[in-house]
Amino acid sequence: MIAGTHSGVGKTTVATGLMAAFAQRGLRIGAAKVGPDYIDPGYHALAAGRPSRNLDAWLCGEDAIVGLAHRAADGRDLLVVEGVMGLFDGAAGSSPAGFASTAHVARLLDAPIVLVVDAAAMSGSVAALVHGFARFDPTLRLAGVILNRVGSDSHEAMLREALAPGEMPVLGVLRRDGALTWRDRHLGLVPVVEHPAEVLHALDRLAATIGRSCDLPAIEAVARSAGAVAFAPARGPSPVVADRVALAVASGPAFSFSYPDNLEALEAAGAEIVPFDPLTAAALPTGARGLIIGGGFPEVYAAELASNDQLRADVHRRVKAGLVTWAECGGLLWLSRTLDGKSMAGVLPCAATMGDRLTLGYRTATVLSDSPLATAGTVLHGHEFHYSAIDPAGDALALSGRTGSSRGGYVSPTLLASYLHLHLGASPHLAESFVRQAGRDPVPG
Repeated sequence: MIAGTHSGVGKTTVATGLMAAFAQRGLRIGAAKVGPDYIDPGYHALAAGRPSRNLDAWLCGEDAIVGLAHRAADGRDLLVVEGVMGLFDGAAGSSPAGFASTAHVARLLDAPIVLVVDAAAMSGSVAALVHGFARFDPTLRLAGVILNRVGSDSHEAMLREALAPGEMPVLGVLRRDGALTWRDRHLGLVPVVEHPAEVLHALDRLAATIGRSCDLPAIEAVARSAGAVAFAPARGPSPVVADRVALAVASGPAFSFSYPDNLEALEAAGAEIVPFDPLTAAALPTGARGLIIGGGFPEVYAAELASNDQLRADVHRRVKAGLVTWAECGGLLWLSRTLDGKSMAGVLPCAATMGDRLTLGYRTATVLSDSPLATAGTVLHGHEFHYSAIDPAGDALALSGRTGSSRGGYVSPTLLASYLHLHLGASPHLAESFVRQAGRDPVPG
């Protein structure tokens, strides 16, 4: 498991680089990410050549984590797991060790940890930092460190000398290199789908750098030292329809946030996933019985979305006619009347605006009316991450989180649209409900 001392320490670069370096050496790599992240797993998938799984103990429950990790590692030689934020940073208000933190998931998996340390502005202090992380929770196995953003040979020598008495292995040293820095947006990287060729080129450079700068055999040995954890496979979704039900799933640069486990759960329940790009499609896919619009960055492409008059009109007509629909965050914005004054699909009676205030955190949500995913009274666990607001906010979900309670979102028997992101990996009934509802209703013309 690749953990960091804090958010932004460079663990995504290190984890992705290790995946790419091992893959180039012929190893079959599984990839996973702690926490409710969509963007980092996109980089993992390019490096590992297969989807990266999210391991979130808050969204899915502790009992699901080992099974989800097993799915990520199935048929692979090594599983590389990137942590979230700092090693002990988890759900707000949890214990000092952090529920749903990297440390929490490492304990659940009995996984050794490689700690990435941003050493750019320290020398001897690195020993105190590493010692503190190693001793804070003695149940964890901190197997070594990778020093990032090291300035020179002499800087590296000082860092190694400081760490030598503590007997913490230095498994790699990465120098400052602007060529290995990917573009950021908000609190994370720009999605791969926006510049895949550039990321692929950067991955080649990164894999070569990791191969030169890290002790890959030692890191592989660390990975193979992980304990074998017994688990009972969770019940997956069962087919709920006689024939495949086509679900149109928004994709492309504007809507790139989808958990692989969600799409696979829907497929297991009987769905046929039919991707379409709202920037270029003139209409929803022929024969679609349902519509799923996940998160992304529609605000970046608001002008292009607004100019696609044909698709906006088709979505408006078909969703209003009862097309079974699930929209999360960016999808909520697209179904609104306007986004920063630009015309959207106009399905929902609200206007969306972008701001500079971040709404972020886990949410417990009670569905107050029947929806395609869940009936009234169902309690959902999700997360929010957005800089936008809609007016009116809607009142279909009763939401609670660290900062208090609120209402939000829009629900009908055929629609659920809100800021809430859901993970279906441990909630097969939600996937079954959506596919069943889509298969039951006639196709809106």
